[in-house]
Amino acid sequence: MLNQLKVSLSVLAILLLAGCNAQTASVTPKEAATMFAEKKAIILDVREDDEWKVQHIAGAMHIPLAQVETRLDELVQYKDQPVILQCRSGKRSAKAAGILADAGFTQVYNLAGGILAWDQDGLKTVKLN
Repeated sequence: MLNQLKVSLSVLAILLLAGCNAQTASVTPKEAATMFAEKKAIILDVREDDEWKVQHIAGAMHIPLAQVETRLDELVQYKDQPVILQCRSGKRSAKAAGILADAGFTQVYNLAGGILAWDQDGLKTVKLN
């Protein structure tokens, strides 16, 4: 019985680790801004259209999370370059980061805290309201 429990826990640990994507990492807004400014990364905003229209990071690309998987062909040119995913707070962009990593993108980053943290750090955005 104890051996079965150990085996079950080992299998569970392997499955959990397999589900974690080692190809994604978080970056702070300041790190992201530096990478973007130095043209070492692109920023992909995965918020909805209405959110994008109110405020966004100048020069960022925009593909809503629900469309990322079906629009990978638009991103394939960045497959081996740093791609920073961004949303409002970092949750949707974490999902998008997983989609890109699973699709073979090699340098995927999630903007920690999203555009809220970007604003909090005093970094510039385009505001349309």
